Amino acid sequence: MMPKTCESSMTTNENHPKNNIQNNYFCSVKHLVIIGQVIPEPKSTAAGTRMMQLIGIFSEAGYKISFLTAANNVDFSEKIEIHKIEINQESFDDKIRALDPDIVLFDRYVTEEQFGWRVSEHCPDAVRILDTEDLHFLREARYKAFKEKRVCNHNDLINGVFLREMASILRCDLSLIISEFEYELLTDTFRIDADILFYMPFLTEQIEANKTAFEERRHFVSIGNFLHEPNWQTVLKLKQLWKYIRKELPEAELHIYGAYATEKVFQLHNEREGFLVKGRAKSADEIFRKYRVLLAPIPFGAGLKGKLWESMKFGLPNVTSSAGSEAMSKDLPWNGFIEDSDDDFTEQSVILYTNESIWNQANENALEILKKVYCRTLYVQSFWTTLSKITDDLDNHRTTQFLGKILQHHQLNSTKYMSRWIEEKNKNLL
Repeated sequence: MMPKTCESSMTTNENHPKNNIQNNYFCSVKHLVIIGQVIPEPKSTAAGTRMMQLIGIFSEAGYKISFLTAANNVDFSEKIEIHKIEINQESFDDKIRALDPDIVLFDRYVTEEQFGWRVSEHCPDAVRILDTEDLHFLREARYKAFKEKRVCNHNDLINGVFLREMASILRCDLSLIISEFEYELLTDTFRIDADILFYMPFLTEQIEANKTAFEERRHFVSIGNFLHEPNWQTVLKLKQLWKYIRKELPEAELHIYGAYATEKVFQLHNEREGFLVKGRAKSADEIFRKYRVLLAPIPFGAGLKGKLWESMKFGLPNVTSSAGSEAMSKDLPWNGFIEDSDDDFTEQSVILYTNESIWNQANENALEILKKVYCRTLYVQSFWTTLSKITDDLDNHRTTQFLGKILQHHQLNSTKYMSRWIEEKNKNLL
């Protein structure tokens, strides 16, 4: 699905899915069960933001929502009602039967591996949706190439994660793909049927011009949670580049924010150099509105970069790499600069920080990107149309996707019995 241009600056009542009387999803209460590896942390991770957006879509449609997880990350997680479950325990079977969902959403392929066969066995009529977040096999391939200091190639993609993730995509009735690059990789390179994929990037509900002027902002910023390896590598790269930027701008500072920062991160803190590690940010909105330039020399990764999307929303131009900007803006002018060489990255960082005209134009570019790529109204109604088509003819949909049926069959005869073996083993240990 290719999005249209969003002409409105914000979601209107007419475009809101609740007000579409043709959408039969709002005629009766339906039940969505989400099975999550973690509880969403939208203030810490882009994945958490993504999950809360999906919850919002279903909530607005009148769905009852139950969130199931074995995780305990409650300190910084979103305050939502959760049901505790255990992996490799038959108690899940009773739980999912009692909930009797219309739709089950898995928050990543690993979750589908662990629980998908149980959902299939005990709730066969439930539509199974996989939110890929990003393609983990692509990130894994690029990380391997990064460590070996070479360019990622096609053979790198066919790794162990690829086999598992592709099998999970094929087993599900629909997979949500956050990056247009990844959507095309699946359809064009790996010939995955577009009928089981839906492209949905981050969703922006309110699009508004920057409210904090150039002269009111100071310093550079970097942000990203340190459970994510590309963010750690990005900070290491900034440590190398910062001395050259600071030489040109001796009064400037670089402030590093990120959840789950360990001692190795804080050891990079150096006040004399103006390289300041701040740790967890309480509010991305507040942070992004006071700095002048975001620096993100991201060396590898997959999906979309939440920090770059948020920088567009809050009027914070950025300098990033081609890995960072991938699939973020289509062919539209970037809201800052995209540079891969150290010299160019340094030079453009200084220019963006000091040239108000270029900085303002970067923010104008951000508005166009938000309207044409991330505007919420481009995707929500199309999502319901796609989901309705699958739901109304689920048996035929699954029959057409025969590879998924084959993989489902073999999963029930392998993963199922491995899980049952673990259950019995755990009982014997008690």
